[in-house]
Amino acid sequence: MSFTQEPLFIAGTLCVAVFFAQWLTRFSWGRTVGTPIWVILICAVLSNLGVIPSAMEGNAIYDGVFVYLAPLGIFIALLGVDLKSLKKAGLPLLLMFLLGSVATVVGVLVSWYVVNPAAEIGSLASAVAGMYTGTYIGGSINFNAIALHYQVSEAGNLFAAATVVDNLIGTPWIIATLILPKYLQRVFPRKKLNSSSDGEKLATIEYISIGSLASLLALGLLGMTLSKVLAFHFPQVPEIIFLTTLALILAQFSGVQQLYGKQTVGFFLILLFLAVIGTLCDLGALQGVGSLAGTLALFVGLLVLVHGLVIFGVGALLKMDWDVIAVASQANVGGNTTALASAESLNRPDLLIPGVLVGSLGNALGTYIGFAVAEIL
Repeated sequence: MSFTQEPLFIAGTLCVAVFFAQWLTRFSWGRTVGTPIWVILICAVLSNLGVIPSAMEGNAIYDGVFVYLAPLGIFIALLGVDLKSLKKAGLPLLLMFLLGSVATVVGVLVSWYVVNPAAEIGSLASAVAGMYTGTYIGGSINFNAIALHYQVSEAGNLFAAATVVDNLIGTPWIIATLILPKYLQRVFPRKKLNSSSDGEKLATIEYISIGSLASLLALGLLGMTLSKVLAFHFPQVPEIIFLTTLALILAQFSGVQQLYGKQTVGFFLILLFLAVIGTLCDLGALQGVGSLAGTLALFVGLLVLVHGLVIFGVGALLKMDWDVIAVASQANVGGNTTALASAESLNRPDLLIPGVLVGSLGNALGTYIGFAVAEIL
């Protein structure tokens, strides 16, 4: 086995990428870009240069990040959030999220008639349109659920191309939603939600004791365990809802509030998740699926463009807080974890809980709307 496939090497490289992404923010031009964007870009470059494999190739480290570290990061980060943020930021973000969901459906329909993917894909084209509808309303869970139902996953080249294009288009949009609010606020100033000024800003440097670290990890791991147990007994409720609820309940206890390092540990784990997302930008994989990838790239690119124009355009007309629009769009396109990462990067702790909650709503709605679109088309 090549050492580049060695899990320890991959894990170490991901940590190095996080370190340099954070180090670059010491410079004014680096701070403008932000740590989350840097870590995605660094790992995208490393993956395409062959230094580390793409997450699409599969590896125990990548699987561990998706299954364990990303939910653990969400849980720990939410332990430091004030429930007042849900009351003040929840409704505007929910409205923008629902607008973003409508924008995704509009984007799919526009792309369907402009690109005409059925000419290249054939009878499974409507199923693929449903997959992209689902994933850009609530994340990849919906993408895979629809693919399994319509047996797109059994059409090797088509499913591979659809997955590659999803990652190559979706990841740049993650970056875009982290950049746009800062520049749009300068050009078109918008009043921020009251909860933005009421809440404390995210700490950049935290003291962490062994006791606090042990407590945070214990709470997180045991909370994840309990969430899995509850999801097993109540399968109709998404596991992330149980996880979020447990974190919110614990966050209200003074003993948990006094623990140090919630922001540092939680955000570090989320940055590792974004590092893995960066490796999914595999240009070599795109070349390997031929003209089919080109058709899908055009279809998805136009879809995301319409989504972005609608949610930011209507949001601008409503004079909505740019940060709220960005987090809502990210909850649509990337799901829970990237919505939380967006709120972290924008220094908006008041949007952490609402971002995760609307992301969970997207998990619930995306599959149904995706199936509906597939049947209609």
